[in-house]
Amino acid sequence: MVMTQIANTGEFLPLHHDQSETDQEKALRRVADAVHRVNEAIIRAVSAGVSVELVRTSRFHDGSGNWGDQMIPMIRATATAEDKH
Repeated sequence: MVMTQIANTGEFLPLHHDQSETDQEKALRRVADAVHRVNEAIIRAVSAGVSVELVRTSRFHDGSGNWGDQMIPMIRATATAEDKH
């Protein structure tokens, strides 16, 4: 998966995929695109005042030696002035 960075923004956009890509390349592109969207959502959440930690909850195995971690977000909101009183 090849990503390109937009100058001075820190934002990454996926390059257009090749029509001849293999099933593995398609799978990698889907995961990379999903992770990119998660990272953007984390930035928005942190900017809105919450802390976000991704925690591995399980590991998927296909029985052929391949595996992948499955994650959940742990969210902690920052206390506001109203919450402290």
